[in-house]
Parts: sequence; C-alpha cells; structure tokens
Amino acid sequence: METFKLSTDPNFVAKVRDVVGLYVSPPAHAIVLCVDEKSQIQALDRSQPMLPMRPGQPARRSHDYKRHGTTSLFAALDIATGRVIGKCYGRHRAAEFRKFLDEIEAAVPRQLDVHLVMDNYATHKTPLIRKWLAKRPRWHVHLTPTSSSWLNQVERFFALLTDKKIRRGVYRSVAALRADIASFIERHNADPKPFRWTKSADDILASIERFCRYSAPEKQDPMLRTSGSRH
Repeated sequence: METFKLSTDPNFVAKVRDVVGLYVSPPAHAIVLCVDEKSQIQALDRSQPMLPMRPGQPARRSHDYKRHGTTSLFAALDIATGRVIGKCYGRHRAAEFRKFLDEIEAAVPRQLDVHLVMDNYATHKTPLIRKWLAKRPRWHVHLTPTSSSWLNQVERFFALLTDKKIRRGVYRSVAALRADIASFIERHNADPKPFRWTKSADDILASIERFCRYSAPEKQDPMLRTSGSRH
C-alpha cells in the first residue's frame, strides 16, 4: 500500500512555476532561501544502551524510550551554496518565526534582495509577520502550494538531519539535542553542497497529469475498481 496526497490549491500551477522558476533561474543580485521549521523534535533517551554494529549485524536499540522534552528548528537553505541558517526555539509560534527572520536579515548582505520560499502555514502569515515583511522591500515571498512540502528544498536538509543525526542520537536533555543539531549544521556549512534541481515546472505538471489520468476510476480495470485493490 502506497500513500499519496494531491494538492487542492487553486493556484497550484502558478505557484509551481513561480518556485521552480526561482530554482532553475535565480534572479541576479539576490539570494534565494528555502525556509521552514522542523517542529517538536523530541529529545529521546533509550531505556537500555544501544548495541553497536558487528560484522553481519546492524546496530540495535531498544524499541522503548524516555522523553526529555522537545525543541523546534527553524532553518533557511541557500539554494546557490547549500549553506544553512538554523536556530532552535522552545516553541514555533509567529514570535519565534519573527526572531528567525531577524537572524536571516542580519546574515544576508544588505545589497542583496531576499527571495523567501515558504509554505502558507499559519505562523507565516500573522499580522506580526506581514508587518515585518512590509517594512522590508528587499524581501520577496514565494509560497509553495498547499500540501506540497516536497517543493521546498529545505525539507531535503531536514531529512538529512533526521537520518544522519537525530534518529541515531541518544539525548538526555533538550540542551544536548540542540547542541547536536547546531553541531550538525556547523559541519554541514563547513563543506556545503547545494541540491541540484532537475525537474522543470512542465515536467512536474506533466507527471501529475499522468498520475491523475492513470488513477481516474474510468481508466481502471473493472475488476480492480470492484475489489479496490492493486497487484
């Protein structure tokens, strides 16, 4: 059984073309930053010590764990260099997002415009954030379509962080978890490698069209439609 979710955003096509256009042809004298938050990252300590890898045997850990609190990571990925600006906060409200925008503002040279790729999450569109952006004409917001986090490149960085660090870690405090996240970002930025975007907007839209055509009930085999299964 595989899962899927198609966006119902009425502006899906326009948003895909806008965001992908930034990736394949970024504007001059500007920086393109993919921004999002990885919320509620848990500091988990295993109930028993992990057993290391041995020849022919993977590392092993207990299935149960102890919780020691959570943190939320706000991150901005520079698509040109692969460098990441990241900051952990205790919560992920508009107030914390505003503080993170201040971090970005301080880090980006004044002579560059800032093109911000982010989703339409409630935290990103409060009056506090709207006013902050309105006062800074060099900032330009590009929204990804609803239910289309795959279009935001910073999600790929979050996956690396999870696979290579958090999932393998043992944390007895939130402070230890935050220190490990900060260390991972620092090592990443010491030798950053940008992700290479290969799909054009036309390729993406054509792929979705093929999926919809294939999945339409009238295109399916009558037996499959009756049984509701695929083999």
